[in-house]
Formats: sequence, C-alpha cells, structure tokens
Amino acid sequence: MEKFAQRYCKCNPNAFSSADTAYVLAYSVIMLNTDAHNPIVKNKMSPEDFISNNRGIDDGKDLPEEYLRALYERISKNEIKIKDDELVPDKKQSANSNRILGLDSILNIVIRKRDAPLETSDDLIKHMQEQFKEKARKSESTYYAASDVVILRFMVEVCWAPMLAAFSVPLDQSDDEATISQCLEGIRSAIHVTAVMSMKTQRDAFVTSLAKFTSLHSAADIKQKNIDAIKAVFLVAENDGNYLQEAWEHVLKCVSRFEHLHLLGEGAPPDATFFGTQQADTDASKQNKPSILPVLVKKGPAQSPYAVASARRGSYESVGVGGHASGLVTSEQLNNLVSNLNMLEQVGIVEVNNIFIRSEKLNSEAIVDFVEALCKVSLEELRSTSDPRIFSLTKIVEIAHYNMKRIRLVWSRTWQVLSNFFVAVGCSENLSIAIFAMDSLRQLAKKFIEREELANYNFQNEFLKPFVIVMRKSRAVEIREVIIRCVSQMVLSCASSVKSGWKSMFMIFTTASYDDHKNIVFLAFEIIERILREYFPYITETETNTFTDCVNCLIAFTNSRFNKEISLKAISFLRFCAAKLAEGELGSSAELEVEASASTVLLSPGRAKYAKDSKLMDKDDHLHLWFPLLAGLSELTFDLRPEIRKSALEVLFETLRNHGHRFTLILWEKVFDSALFPIFDYVRHAIDPSGVDPHGLGSGVDTGELDQDVWLYETCTLALQLVVDLFLKFYDTVHPLLNKVLVLLISFIKRPHQSLASFGIASFVRLMNNAASLFTEDKWLEVVLSLKEAASSTLPDLSLISSKYFHDYTFRDDTHSSSRQNKYDSEDTGHDSDSLVTKRIHSTVAVVKCRAAIQLLLIQAVMEIYDTYRAELSVKNTIILFEALHNVATHAHKINNDSELRMTLQDLSSITQMQDPPLLRLENEAYQLCLTLLQNIVVDKPIAGDSEIKAYLINLCREVLQGYLNAAKSWQPMSARLMPHWFIPLGSGKRRELAARAPLVVATLRTVCGLPESTFERNLALFFPLFIDLVRCEHGTAEVQVALSDMLSSSIGSILLQSS
Repeated sequence: MEKFAQRYCKCNPNAFSSADTAYVLAYSVIMLNTDAHNPIVKNKMSPEDFISNNRGIDDGKDLPEEYLRALYERISKNEIKIKDDELVPDKKQSANSNRILGLDSILNIVIRKRDAPLETSDDLIKHMQEQFKEKARKSESTYYAASDVVILRFMVEVCWAPMLAAFSVPLDQSDDEATISQCLEGIRSAIHVTAVMSMKTQRDAFVTSLAKFTSLHSAADIKQKNIDAIKAVFLVAENDGNYLQEAWEHVLKCVSRFEHLHLLGEGAPPDATFFGTQQADTDASKQNKPSILPVLVKKGPAQSPYAVASARRGSYESVGVGGHASGLVTSEQLNNLVSNLNMLEQVGIVEVNNIFIRSEKLNSEAIVDFVEALCKVSLEELRSTSDPRIFSLTKIVEIAHYNMKRIRLVWSRTWQVLSNFFVAVGCSENLSIAIFAMDSLRQLAKKFIEREELANYNFQNEFLKPFVIVMRKSRAVEIREVIIRCVSQMVLSCASSVKSGWKSMFMIFTTASYDDHKNIVFLAFEIIERILREYFPYITETETNTFTDCVNCLIAFTNSRFNKEISLKAISFLRFCAAKLAEGELGSSAELEVEASASTVLLSPGRAKYAKDSKLMDKDDHLHLWFPLLAGLSELTFDLRPEIRKSALEVLFETLRNHGHRFTLILWEKVFDSALFPIFDYVRHAIDPSGVDPHGLGSGVDTGELDQDVWLYETCTLALQLVVDLFLKFYDTVHPLLNKVLVLLISFIKRPHQSLASFGIASFVRLMNNAASLFTEDKWLEVVLSLKEAASSTLPDLSLISSKYFHDYTFRDDTHSSSRQNKYDSEDTGHDSDSLVTKRIHSTVAVVKCRAAIQLLLIQAVMEIYDTYRAELSVKNTIILFEALHNVATHAHKINNDSELRMTLQDLSSITQMQDPPLLRLENEAYQLCLTLLQNIVVDKPIAGDSEIKAYLINLCREVLQGYLNAAKSWQPMSARLMPHWFIPLGSGKRRELAARAPLVVATLRTVCGLPESTFERNLALFFPLFIDLVRCEHGTAEVQVALSDMLSSSIGSILLQSS
C-alpha cells in the first residue's frame, strides 16, 4: 500500500499534498469495494457516507467532492477483482468481510468514528422480548441454545450490578483463598465479556473495582489477596488488551504504582531525587541516603520522607503511592510497609515489562487506546511537584520502539498522540523533566529517521514537529539549546534519511535565528553552515519545496542582530543556493518531471488542469523556488546596516545577471514586480513637498526633509542603475516589460528631489541609447507617452504664492496688525505666524526651483534622444513629444506673463532669490525645441500630414512673436498705452529679458521666412500686424531688427512688388 501511494504521487505530483493522502484513500476505496459488492452487507454505504469518511485526509483539507463522488460511482459499478479470484468458485463469506481483512480497525485509526450504534435496533430488542415471553407461556420447558452473541448483552445488562456486588463484597471482607480466587476469576470473566461486547460503563466498573482491590495506592494495607488482585490485573492486560479502550488507564495506573513500590523495596533512590523541585530539607536528606529499605526503620520516620509517604494511606485517584497528608507515621506502619513490599516479590517485574513488550501484538485500534492511556498516566506522574516520576515516560519510548514497524496509517495516529504528549512535557516548568523528555524524543526520532521514507510522504516531518512546537513555546533557554543539539545530532548522523523532515529542521533553525540569546543563534547557524556545506544534496532529495524552507531560514539569519558576520555569511549561502537552483541540482525534481509525463491515472478535471500548469511552471523556471530567494534579498536592501544592504544588492543582481538567461518571461515579470520594483517603494511613496495644502500654513514641509534618509536614496539610485543594466542585458526576453521599467524611471523623475530626478533622467537616456535601436513603433509610443507624463507631472506650481489667501496673509495692513497685537497682547503669536509664512515660502520656492531644474534636464534629454533617433521617430510620436514640450512652454509663459505674481516674487526676493521672470530659460528652451521638432517634420517627412504640421508651425510662430511683443510692452502704464508717443524707458531687468528672448524670436522669423511661398502668402495677413508691431518696438534688440529687415526685404518685399 505504501509503494502504491508512492508511485501514484510520483506519477501525479500535484494530485495530493502528500503520499499519505493517497495511502488513506486507497484503504477507503478497498472498504468501499467490499461494502458495495459483498452480498452479505445489507446497509450499503452511500456517496455522502463515502465523502464524509474521507473528510480532512488531504493534510487537513477535503478532497474535491466531485472527485470523490466520481470515484464512488466507478467503484460501485465496477468491482475491483484480482484476476485469479475470477477462477475460484464463490465461497460462503462471513458476516463482515471488512473485519476479516482487518480494514475496519485500520481505517478507524484515521477516521475515529463516534460511538458505534448497537448492532440491534430497539424494534429488534422488543421483538426478541416478545418471543421469549411467548416461549415462557408454553407448558413444556425447552432449552434454547443462543445463536447470536447479542442475546448475551441483554443478560449482562440485567445482572452486571448484582454480579459486581457478589464479587466485590466477599473479596473485601473475606480472606479465604478459595473465595478470593473465585471472586477474582468472576471479575476477570466479567471484564472479558463486557469488554468484548463494548459495554463501556460495565467494563469500567469491573476494571476500577479490581484496580482498587490491589491496594497499591495504600501500600501499608496490602495483603495476600491484594497481591492476587495485582496478578489478576496483569492477566486482564495480557488477555483482553484489545478491548480495554479507556480502561487501560486504570490498568496502567496499577502498573505505575507497582513499579514505584518495587523500586522502593530495592532501596533505589526515587525519581524525585533527580527530577524533584528543591525543598528546604533536601540537603539534610542527602546526608544519609539509604542503600536498602530496612535501614529506613532504624533511622526513624523523619529521615525517610519517601518511605513515610508510602506508609500513609493514599487515595486511589492519585497516581503516586501513599498520601501526602501531614502527621507522624508509627513504627508499626513502617514495619507493615517493609513486610508488604517483600510480598510484592511474588509478582516479578518481568510481568510488568511483558505488558509493554506485548503491546506490539495489540490490534490497530487498541494500540492507540494503550498509548493514550499511558500518556495520561505519565502526565500525572510528571506533574507531581513533590514526587515526579519518569517510569511511564521511559515506557512510552519503549513501546514506540516496539510498535514502530506497524503500518504507517496506524503509526501516524499513534504518533499524533505521542506528539501532543511530548509537547506538553517539553514545555514543563520542571526543567530536568523537560530536558529528559526532549532527549527521549531524540532517541525515538533518531530510530524512526533511520527507517527509509518513501518519496512524497510527509511523516518524517510530522515526527519532528514536536521539536518545532517546543522550540517556539518554551521559555527556557536550556530547552531550546537541547533541541538544537538534538536535531543537529540527528542530521549529522543520518542526513540521508531525514527526507521530509528537513522542513521541520529548518523551522527549528529559523526559530533559533530570532532567539534573544546569542549562544542559541550562533549554535544554530554553525549547524546550518555545516548542513549546507556537506549535506546540501540531501535537502531536496525527495521534495524540492524544502529548498524554499532552507532559503527562508537563511533569510531569517540575515536579520541577526548579534553578529554582522552571520548575516553576511547567510547572504553568501543564498548566492550558493541560487547557483545550485540554476544548475538544476535539486534532488529528484528532474525525475518527478519525467515520470509525471507518463501518468495516465484519472484525475478530476480541475485537478488535472492544475497539475498540468504547475508541472509546466516547475519545468520551465522553478517560479515557486526562485521567488522566495530573490524576494528575500530584495527585502534586505532596506536593512539599516550598510554592509548588509550592499551585499544583498550585489548578490541579488549578480544572481540575476548570471542565471537570468534561464528565466522565462513569466518568471522575469514576477521578479520585476515582486523583487526589483519593491526596492524603490520608499522613494516612490515618499512625502511630496509639492502636495501641500494651500490653506494650511501649519502643514508645510521643511526643506531639510528633502534630504532625509540619504543612505536609502543612494541605495535606490544604485539599484536603479542595476535594474536598467539588467533590462538591457536580457532585452530580448524582457522587452514586454518596457512599460513597467519606464513607469519606474518616470516615478524617479516625478520626485521633488533634484538628485533623484536627475538620476532618473540619466537612466532614461541610458536606456534609450542602448535599446532604442531595437524599438518597434509600439515601443516608441510607450516612450514618448512616458516623457509626456513626466513633463506634465513636473510643471512648477506657484499657485500658492499667487493665491489671494496667501497674498492677504502676507501683506496684511500693518496698522491692523498692530491694533490686534495691542488688543490681545500676543506679539509672540504674530511672530510665530510670520515664521510659518516664511517657512511655507521657502518650501514652495524650493519645490519650484527643483521642478524647473528637472524640466530643463528633461528638455535636454528629449533633445538628445531626438537627435540620436530622429529617423526612427514617426510623425505621430514626434507630435506627442511636441505636445508635451509645448505644454511646458505655455505653462512657463503663463507664469512669466503674470505681472502680479512677478511683483509678489520681487517683494519676496530676499527670501526667494528667484530671477525675474522666474521661468524664462525654461520657456525659451521649450519653445526652441518645439520649433525644431516641427521644422524637422516638415523637412524629413513632407508628405505625411503636411497641412496639419504647417498649421502647428504657424500657430507656434505666431505664439512666440506675440509673447515677445507682450513682454516688450507689458510694463507700460495704461495712460502710456493710450498715448503711444509717450514711452517710458525700460529698466535693465526688462532689457535683459528681451535680450534673452531675442534668439528665439530670430529663429522664429527665419522659420516664417523659410515657409513655402504659397503657405507664406496665405498666412501673411496673420503675421503682418505682428511684423508691424516689431518694427514699432523701440526696445527690441539689434539682432531682432536685423532678422526682421532680412525677412521684409527677401519675402514681403517681393510680394509687394508683385501685387503692384
């Protein structure tokens, strides 16, 4: 059955969570087959019963209902037969074939049924009673032999209470050997009958009565008949063990008490000597340790606390021997104890040991009941604060060893009980007992791990889980250290046999990495280091998922706060793991893929599709294996220690560079989204000082905050450079991810942090210079749209300073302000308000300057990209660039042309230190590049959209000339504008502005002059008034006048001559 489950999971690696599921389901199918096709079985199993029986068998989860229902239908219609059976003639079968096969008891281990209903219903009982009455009315007396054991049950239900009284009273009151023997024989027979028929109440009553008659709880009162009762208890354990169920607890309590008295009789020191808690009189008792019990009598009761406790009369409910009540014990009682202990020699300790040795002969359900009872007794022994004992704990280890060869289904249920027990004892406050329990668990685990575990099974992992739970729950550092040493000893001695247990191993070491004690962390990492160096091939020998557990463990150690060297070594081992993964050295993964392709076993449609997709994913790129490793390294780039950040970044990108050629696009997309882009989350979501509330003066952001966390900005800029390099290196594979990379670069450009934005722009240009030659039309569209978004998102915003609220607050009337201060006597408040205003001005101006600088860099980048790839850019994409730059130019022109804003900035010049106009350079360069783009389109592609492009060009030229004229006369007062002969001379600042605008105007005039003759003539009426205003402009620069003169003579003059 184990081999079948192993093979099934090899051929269907994604069908179930582990081979244990297939193992249990196989048994369930055999039971269904017997139930459905055995004619003697009257009450057939329904589909709902079959589904209910298999709930939770897939590692705690349910299998798909449609899958189980289809399985039920197939088995019900087509009986599973062995070929040889078809040749054998039908034979008479027993009433229950499942019982003959032993399947009932086996499956019940996995699916613990509720109390089984009686084999007869109430109607059947009434019918039988009526038959008995009918027979009794007849005159003749006839003896009828019982044909069904069920009849015996009714008889016992009627007479068990009188029988118990009949056996118990003489046993208690009489000392006659014959009487006692008959009573004990009657009780044993009653136990047998009630146990076999599962009459729990009656059985427990007889077992409890017999256990009390042993008087082992009150050793001073033991007589010969009590010795005989002890022998009877042992016979019950030997003969009726398969039916005792919960009554095993009473039997094992007797065994525990007997062993305690036996050791006391031999003079051996009790367990409390080694495991008991410290008491005030411990030192005094240590001075005179008895070698044999008779010496205790001579020393007196006060010097022998354990003998005194045994001599007192105790309670049956207590596992210990004797009582703990205060009071002196007489010499007579102590002498009786010595005499009674000598009587116990009639029962040899061998008979006690045989009870545990014969446990391997118990059936599948009985062994679970036996183990549960033994664990309860052991817990009671260990919980005693004054007299803890480990007898049952040692026996647990023994019976686990004896029964280890049982089929996995039975042993799994048994271990579930033992696991809970070891967790409870391992977390005990008594440190000595907890250490002893962990060492006992180590012995068991080592023996079990030495057994071969088949592929796809999970039992080695389940066996080691108690270590994991205790490691997490225990507050004692000694226990955690013992656990680490225990598991390390197991690994180093039998690494090839750990199999699925590696998962629990790494969970233990991961827990240790977060420990508050340095020694625990150092010890755990020392073992991990040795495992990876010497035993790495075994880690993924049967299951590749343990690789992920190993990686998560190493990542946990990288966060060690005790030693930086441990963190750096853990990162180095992550590089080692990446190399092994890339080389395909992960145990049986290749074998699983080959064998899975040959699978023809039926799966439900949903599961079949999932299995196919998962198999392909594993085969192509090991997505689920690469992701935790790369994501873990990515998270380390946020570490506060510079060395760790640098090392993690280096290993992350070195791994991707060296092994990226093995990745598919699916894996690369996951790497970019979940490992690389999150590195920049802090920068992309940092506080944006531009997003201030224009009406909340108290919410300003200090310019010093722009430089916070400089170390993180440095890490991100280095990472950004490495991401671009990586994208360029594997462009052939990752080119569909271009838009995501562009979004990342634009997010840097958008930041109101000049160094970050400039680095983003530089990276953008670098990406274009190395990859743009490979771009298709669609890729170029993504690029120009990204540049357009960057341009629109970085427009300088001076609306706060130009707002009425801000203007009123800043330039409030001095007299009104003084009167308010005198009225409320709050000069400090006024001073604080002014400082807030100043702070807000600094913040706003800093952002404006930053964004203006970013836009200038962006214009230069666009110019460089355009000059290099002018031929590859289509008209459509060039127009998008033009629209982006034109938006920048018009926005800057609007700010430069706002007279009130410029006056405000001049008034605040001591604070702002901004030129006037504030964005003149940005306006000029943006317009200049717009002009260049449109001119080049006309030259390079004269056919495509010629009229539309010329319309763009004409409107742009008109806009530039009109802007120059507005700048030349915008400062004249209204009276001067009405009387054109009275001009006020311009100041030096205004002259400098016009001089700065002159080159753009000259270029515009030359562009107009270069228009085709027909186009020029059609638009001359539009331009001629502007030319006239330029002629009349007395403050224009000489170069503008020269360009205007050339145009008039060369273009307009000839037109005028022709018209005349």
